[in-house]
Amino acid sequence: MSNVINLRLINRSNDVNNTSYVIFQKNVSTTFEELAVAWRVIQNLDVGEYHPFTYSDNLQVAASDSWGNYTFPLDAKYGLMYQMLRNPSGDQLAQKGEAAGPREIDVKNSLPEGSMNALCYRDDKVLAMKTSIAPEQKATFEFKPTIFIGAVSQVEEGEIMNSAILSNINTEISLLGIQSADIIITGGGSGPSSTEFQFTLENVKFA
Repeated sequence: MSNVINLRLINRSNDVNNTSYVIFQKNVSTTFEELAVAWRVIQNLDVGEYHPFTYSDNLQVAASDSWGNYTFPLDAKYGLMYQMLRNPSGDQLAQKGEAAGPREIDVKNSLPEGSMNALCYRDDKVLAMKTSIAPEQKATFEFKPTIFIGAVSQVEEGEIMNSAILSNINTEISLLGIQSADIIITGGGSGPSSTEFQFTLENVKFA
């Protein structure tokens, strides 16, 4: 049975610019700093309003090719490998084999030729992506139970964010053991009295 965390983003800031907020995770399986995907982008959240969303344990994987074709997402479990295989009816993503580690999900390009992209989804939204995977290469996905959140502009849900955006977001919130919580936005504003946005947890219920 999957664990679902119920969250609310509540705007108690001094914002006057109709700021957007991005929520994302970092793929910790890679040794280098991989660019992250904007998992959720919350827009038009006026002061005094809240936006409910969920964070579940359920992950899915899919693959896409250079022609813009996608496989349907497959439910994915940690410790397993999913391979893009060629069969008589065409290319197919299927579970086959084990991942390199028990907390990892591997997506391997087992096609005879042609590169592919691997996508990982949480709650039906793209969480992470690795592009241009050559034959016999693989993507590895692994996530800590933490989310990053920050104020942004001109970021679209599901897109890879550039390093300039990521370098400005340093609020990391642990969801370990949490059943529900509110994320409170404070700060912001304009002029000499403006401050940086702050994001803090309140009304935390533990599982």
